[in-house]
Amino acid sequence: MQYDFYAIESKWRDHWAGQKTFRTPNPGDDGFDASKPKYYVLDMFPYPSGVGLHVGHPLGYIATDIVARYKRMRGFNVLHPMGYDAFGLPAEQFAVEHGVHPAQTTQKNIENMTRQLKRLGLSYDWDRCLTTCEPDYYKWTQWIFVQLFESYFDPVGRKAMPIATLIAKLEGEDYLIGLDGELIVSLDMQNLQAIAGMPAGVRRWYELEQDQKAALLNEYRLAYLAEVPVNWCPALGTVLANEEVTAQGRSERGNHPVFKRPLKQWMLRITAYTERLLTELDRVDWPEPIKLMQRNWIGRSLGAMVDFALAQNMGGAGVGEFLPTPADQTIPVYTTRPDTLFGATYMVLAPEHPLVEQITTPEQNDAVDAYRQQTSARSEIDRMAETTGGEKTGVFTGAHAINPANNKTIPIWIADYVLTGYGTGAIMAVPAHDQRDHDFARTFDLPITQVIEPAADSGVMVDISDSAFEDEGVNLNSASAEVSLNGLSTHDAKKKITGWLEDQGLGKAQVQYKLRDWLFSRQRYWGEPFPILHSPDGATVPVDDAALPVELPPMTDFKPHTSDDPDAPVRTPLSRAGDEWKIVNRSEGRFERELNTMPQWAGSCWYYLRFCSPGNATRFVGEEAERYWMVSENSSGDAHAGGVDLYVGGAEHAVLHLLYARFWHKVLYDLDHVSTPEPFGRLFNQGYIQAYYYEDERKVRVPADTVVNQDGKSAFEVQGEPGQTFTYKGQPVTERYGKMGKSLKNAIAPDDMCERYGADSLRLYEMYMGPLEQSKPWATRDIIGVHRFLHRLWRNLVDDESGDLLVDEESPGEDLARLLHKTIKRVTDTMEAMTFNVGIAALIELNNAMVPMQRIPRAAAETLVILLAPMAPHICEELWQKLGHEQSLVYTDWPTYDPAMLVESTIEYPVQVMGKMRGKVTVPADADEQAVTAAALGDAKIAPWVQGKTVRKVVFVQGRLINIVAN
Repeated sequence: MQYDFYAIESKWRDHWAGQKTFRTPNPGDDGFDASKPKYYVLDMFPYPSGVGLHVGHPLGYIATDIVARYKRMRGFNVLHPMGYDAFGLPAEQFAVEHGVHPAQTTQKNIENMTRQLKRLGLSYDWDRCLTTCEPDYYKWTQWIFVQLFESYFDPVGRKAMPIATLIAKLEGEDYLIGLDGELIVSLDMQNLQAIAGMPAGVRRWYELEQDQKAALLNEYRLAYLAEVPVNWCPALGTVLANEEVTAQGRSERGNHPVFKRPLKQWMLRITAYTERLLTELDRVDWPEPIKLMQRNWIGRSLGAMVDFALAQNMGGAGVGEFLPTPADQTIPVYTTRPDTLFGATYMVLAPEHPLVEQITTPEQNDAVDAYRQQTSARSEIDRMAETTGGEKTGVFTGAHAINPANNKTIPIWIADYVLTGYGTGAIMAVPAHDQRDHDFARTFDLPITQVIEPAADSGVMVDISDSAFEDEGVNLNSASAEVSLNGLSTHDAKKKITGWLEDQGLGKAQVQYKLRDWLFSRQRYWGEPFPILHSPDGATVPVDDAALPVELPPMTDFKPHTSDDPDAPVRTPLSRAGDEWKIVNRSEGRFERELNTMPQWAGSCWYYLRFCSPGNATRFVGEEAERYWMVSENSSGDAHAGGVDLYVGGAEHAVLHLLYARFWHKVLYDLDHVSTPEPFGRLFNQGYIQAYYYEDERKVRVPADTVVNQDGKSAFEVQGEPGQTFTYKGQPVTERYGKMGKSLKNAIAPDDMCERYGADSLRLYEMYMGPLEQSKPWATRDIIGVHRFLHRLWRNLVDDESGDLLVDEESPGEDLARLLHKTIKRVTDTMEAMTFNVGIAALIELNNAMVPMQRIPRAAAETLVILLAPMAPHICEELWQKLGHEQSLVYTDWPTYDPAMLVESTIEYPVQVMGKMRGKVTVPADADEQAVTAAALGDAKIAPWVQGKTVRKVVFVQGRLINIVAN
């Protein structure tokens, strides 16, 4: 009976499904064992693409499955679920292009991907499978949005609290309201007469009109409406995130032009959590590069906010005389280098800055308008990426400002390298000490004044005419009649100038962040409807919990409103829904639903919680289930900050999904809806599968699966081999290398590999290719190696002809027993460290040691099968059954090793004579130098090399080698 992987794998897939082998009961369910510890292992769930999986996708899924199977055998209750992130633009665009409703295409894609995943033998609890586009799921996504809308971030407690609490504090006059809407902690209510010491115009809550109250609350809600500049793609009819826009200012999907325009949008106040998102990274076990990416994305910096007064022209346009005293209007600028203030020789505003229209002189209007129009076509990603080198662009506004350090007038420009969303949208340009400013100044012949020089003992020489000196040093040229920084170090100069600015009322020390609030509206159909109602008088109220979910209306025309005009009115697909959906009559009056939908990120922000109790109809996650699965213990026994014990996925999600999920989770934690401050305790990023792809003479990529070499063989069979030439439809193509995927047309479906070699071979090959966290090349021909290993394992234990078991009841000999215990330790260590390639190598070595044996001792055979089972489960289930076990080995105990058996009784020494290897000797492991030397000199292979010579010296390295010096 030969190894028939196709029949074996089909048999065991059916068995696992029929027996619900991987069903995971919750506390209180039948079959739940409270005595076991828990382990929650989770994949970043996939988007149900129409093209299905390629062999690169399962890399992480196989790894988590191995961990899940291993943990079950170690006695854990294992939660290992799978679902689909099903809303979003790709599904909608596919549906529009093919004239099919996205619900239909999405369901078809899910069915295909589920089939592919099941074929790989992944041990998911499929009863927990969820899809973010199902109303039973997005009901709770909408509910969470309502929690955000009905909450604010309390600046005293540093946590989210119900908006009703803020209203109560305002009504009780714990807070008073400043002119700009800021909350001011009230004085002792018995001493309100001291209010005179507070800013002018302070108001109380009861003094506000109803619309003023709503506007004030909107300034503090965690979900709020605001008019903001957005990336508008008229051809797609929707707003795009920065990450969805190419560096050329075009949509990533479809390559359409993208424009900046202001739109009223829903925003999430993630910036309220910047400090907690930063500091609490220290509480989770994540790769340092991911933590660094989040820290950089949040971008905390300590600097100063400096007020630059607008200068008033004394003689009219074009006359270079200005009032020596500042005008009332100022431009605030944030800088991390206030020590360079004396070197600010001009200012730059972002083209979108609201002051640009007010300050631009008539002579400059046309140039400024043209430049602003040009800039609107560029993405922020492109503008952010522009650092040093290359010619800078910009336009002079005709206006001037006054440098507060020296009262000098400086010109105000606009340039696209300044972004309105970062800092204040204005910078003080210090060309001697910032390379971007230096490049700009050189381009437009603006003054460059050096105010920092290297420390005397640094040995550094600088020439600011050539490039900016951006390091710290010592100040020079930094003095006025009122303040001098000359001779001070950068640290001391920052401190002194900031203090002086505060004393003069010209600025203040400030912490700043790059992170901006989360733009949460999309002008699409295929997304979660907002649970929000708008009244004719402008009031905004959430839908009652009892009315959730707000389901998508079943529209046949769900196409976006597209246009070639970037200024055309924005209309969403939901605006075409009938009044029976759009209009809601309540006791307070007639309301209209919000007609935008949520972004794709919404559903993935909290899915890990829903997996804990996906069938719960009364709560987004059951309280008992959440406490059980999400509260972990770390090595010290203390509660871990995050409850998912192992979360595996790509590093590309570092600053979007992972940051957004942390934000939502912290809000839910503050509101006492979840038990842990972090969602994911341990994060592991798998690498990518890379593969060759092919381009024709036009540099157009062609399908790799149809490319052949000069002998007519498929390119997949000979990729990377020297001396190959390739053709596509008879025309020559060039072989290149990159990440496997649809865009490079080099994807290989796992179905093909399972048909040819079996799922176990595919699983082993992907884990054996190299360290899991590294990217590695795919080579179809290399899968043969692990496929042969499985055949060899089968022949070791099963007779090919009779199908009889080649196992006896004898105990393993000492050598095999020691190897068994070593292998148990090595494989166990690799399971814990997720270095599966090392564990597979150990199992191949053990199997090879058994090849010469006529019959295999049962203890050795069963140990090998158990150790291999997490990685190649189908063949191991079959062998386990042949070994006489009626029950599946999924819950079989993991073997343990005896430390004493790891100690070798003998040791082999390489023997050198005059530095050259001449043989080896085996001696007792505790043999000393004298015994090893005697054994070496007495060895038949060594003796001829020292015969007739005098041994002058013996170099002995305990446990490693012996070198005999003889002449």
